[in-house]
Amino acid sequence: MYRIVILAALALLASCATPQEQCINRETRDLRVLDRLIAETEGNIARGYAIEEYTDTIEYWGICTIPQPAGPDGVRPPPLQEECRRERDITRTRPKAIDLGAERQKLLSIRAKRQDLARASVGAVAACRATYPE
Repeated sequence: MYRIVILAALALLASCATPQEQCINRETRDLRVLDRLIAETEGNIARGYAIEEYTDTIEYWGICTIPQPAGPDGVRPPPLQEECRRERDITRTRPKAIDLGAERQKLLSIRAKRQDLARASVGAVAACRATYPE
């Protein structure tokens, strides 16, 4: 039990950031998105296909809890539990055919956009550091 509390506290502390870090993260969010897209596109080109995520709904038997109405004396009996069919969404992946020429063109375009954003973010990061000195 204590481990869970300690781990939760550590996770909470790790998620904290100084105002300067928050500002820099806000100003460079698009760069991080483009970095992920570049890595994904490079992986697609190297593999020769993309990996597509999709959601599949599966049915399974589980335990359902059925609340019971209160009796004439106002006391509510414990809920009934019985087996029932349930559904759950799961995420799966599958290969997807791509046009390698279009993917290479997309990669060039994303890299060019990233360079533009990197140049623009230099001033924004400097402004964050000036506004929120540590």
